[in-house]
Amino acid sequence: MPNQVCMGAMMQCSFGVAPSSLVVLPTNMVMTDMVPDANIMDHIPMVNIMPFGMCMSIANPMVAAATAAALGVLTPMPCIPATPAPWVPGAPTVLLGKFPTLDNTSMLMCMWAGVIQFATPGEFTVMVP
Repeated sequence: MPNQVCMGAMMQCSFGVAPSSLVVLPTNMVMTDMVPDANIMDHIPMVNIMPFGMCMSIANPMVAAATAAALGVLTPMPCIPATPAPWVPGAPTVLLGKFPTLDNTSMLMCMWAGVIQFATPGEFTVMVP
């Protein structure tokens, strides 16, 4: 069974060079080990999703421009997450603040073709069906 995701969960983007930590605001008022739990709506760039170091996706306009300026040599640029849609699929059997809770098997799509997944859920005690 997957684990509930909470603040501090470590994430990795398929085009990022460094991991990032999930930030969850305590708006849902549900805690695990004294840290806020996440739901699928915790996907806001620069609020919940912090940068992953450098971005290597050619779909990112900054990377495309830098690569073109370098005569076609892939040139990574700073990551600025672009995540307009919620996490999928979440755990629809458990609602957290009117939305499905977030489990460690969920994925988040970035507009620049990256897929963000969890490396660790932030806690290992609460499992969701």
